[in-house]
Amino acid sequence: MPDAPESDECRLTPEQETRVALARADLTCARNADLGTTDPAGLIRLVERLRGSLHDALNLIEDLVG
Repeated sequence: MPDAPESDECRLTPEQETRVALARADLTCARNADLGTTDPAGLIRLVERLRGSLHDALNLIEDLVG
């Protein structure tokens, strides 16, 4: 896939890069979790963390597009 021209590239601020990194870390943690052995409270914490990450990711997209 050819690289996009530089003028079309989206550059993230350090804060935005951190937000993306945290969302990726939350997703990795969720993927690595053994859901079959996780207690109900742990599952709730996992879902809440993913909900927070999704909310932040959508806000980041709005910031970039808007």
